[in-house]
Amino acid sequence: MTQAEGAATFRAAADMYGRFVGRYAPALSAALIEVVGIEPGSRLLDVGCGPGGLAQALADVVSEENVSAVDPSEPFVETCRERLPGADVRVAAAEELPFPEDSFDGAFAQLVVNFMSDAERGVGEMKRVVRKGKTVAACTWDYADGMTMLRAFWDAAREVAPDEAGRADESTMRYSDLASLTGLWREVGLNEIDSGELSVSADYEDFDDLWAPFPSGIGPAGAFCAALEPERQHALRTAFARRLGDPTGPFELSARAWHVVGRA
Repeated sequence: MTQAEGAATFRAAADMYGRFVGRYAPALSAALIEVVGIEPGSRLLDVGCGPGGLAQALADVVSEENVSAVDPSEPFVETCRERLPGADVRVAAAEELPFPEDSFDGAFAQLVVNFMSDAERGVGEMKRVVRKGKTVAACTWDYADGMTMLRAFWDAAREVAPDEAGRADESTMRYSDLASLTGLWREVGLNEIDSGELSVSADYEDFDDLWAPFPSGIGPAGAFCAALEPERQHALRTAFARRLGDPTGPFELSARAWHVVGRA
């Protein structure tokens, strides 16, 4: 699956996104903001805002009127606008940000860089719109090992449909490891680069609560699930649950993301 194809799978209902990776957004946003450090009154940009999880967290620090956000998905933009009526939220791609140079004190991309059609250009645009010496920051999931939900899903998928899963597994995407993500920041000419891991978790009522978004087609994992015929989809569900210990009640899953921060 290409980065552009992966991005297209997120053009779905915001409520399903919220039940999918969106439920990690509050904790992940807080962790990213903590490592970056934000001064009240700063003007900030959320690139690839989705339904507004990170934008909301930024607004809690600097107020809505100091937050701008973009996303290529109109439904997500509408949801983010409803959530933050005082923010400047626009339909736009990372590769063509609709802002002049030196507009912001910080630009953030949460779980987005690996889905950009041209990541070097997208991060370059983030650099362009921040003032000299200000921050460009991002994080991506550790698909290969640390994002428990997705790692268990793709391992289960490889049991059920090994050839198809091998091509779709998100661990094969660029910028989903610390070295390549940090390298991207160097390539676009950012300075004072710092990187590391962010550890968060999410709660689930039961396995049905976890499984519900997958058949809807949300994200690359959901698109893979939705494309399976019913028999293999059921087999995938069974293998997925088994890999998580067949939970019957509430449970928690941990997730690790890689972060990188640099200055323009």
